Amino acid sequence: MENAEYPAASPARWWEAEQDGSVRCGLCPRACRIPAGGAGYCGVRINRGGRLFSLAYGHPVSVAVDPIEKKPLNHFLPGTKVLSLGTFGCNLGCVFCQNHTLSRACYPSSRQRPAVSPEEIVRLTKREKCPSLAFTYNEPTVFAEYAADIARLARQEGIKTVLVSNGMISAAPADELYPLIDAANIDMKGFSEAFYAEMCGGSLHAVLDSLLKLKKLGVHLEVTTLVIPGKNDSDEMTNSWLDWVENNLGRETVLHFSAYFPAFRCRIPATPAETLYRIRDLCRLRGFCNIYLGNI
Repeated sequence: MENAEYPAASPARWWEAEQDGSVRCGLCPRACRIPAGGAGYCGVRINRGGRLFSLAYGHPVSVAVDPIEKKPLNHFLPGTKVLSLGTFGCNLGCVFCQNHTLSRACYPSSRQRPAVSPEEIVRLTKREKCPSLAFTYNEPTVFAEYAADIARLARQEGIKTVLVSNGMISAAPADELYPLIDAANIDMKGFSEAFYAEMCGGSLHAVLDSLLKLKKLGVHLEVTTLVIPGKNDSDEMTNSWLDWVENNLGRETVLHFSAYFPAFRCRIPATPAETLYRIRDLCRLRGFCNIYLGNI
């Protein structure tokens, strides 16, 4: 795709130029090598003239006021409202994506609205009387520059920031963004590298690294698994996941298990409620006390 077909873009961070005019994106473990005029896997980071730009910076496509419990966060500012925003793009390719209209969409080449500055997002959050704002809906990692700039201003104004993410991020951007975050809900898709490779095109290892980093920073952390029949719902996989949580995060960690419904390119039948009840009972038997079920 030629550069002229892309809409307005802002300079990106975390990349290196290569001799042939391509760029190497350092935002996430994919480390996309993007040729001149091309875009990365996420669809929102582009090579324009040998430099990396972000189409997502300043261009949220979904902004709404939600209950904080919808993120889901059940142990952070309960009963309050949160201003939520997202853009297009994602750095995973989950075949079961429940929000693919945003994650796999691209910005149009024309009729793009004026940019919404970080200052405007913070002003909107205050106007709506929300004590927090959330980076959510699509994958916030792909608009990490925008999220970091908003979060920095929000902190100055006493507004808490929430990250709802798949956890696929490289060390340098995580080191800049994560310390600015007050609460996070991270998706743990399925506790095996095989699941991530087959169903998501990603890496479990990278997600676990993010969980450890957030825990070390003292960020309020909750973790969600979308339970897919025959893929990540076995007692064996659940026990392996609980072993890791117990050893690395603690049994007090808030865990969410949500029912999957057929979506995008996945037509596996929906998760029976009984499966979630079984997983909840297993967690409780092991001493996990903060277990929540969703979509039932």
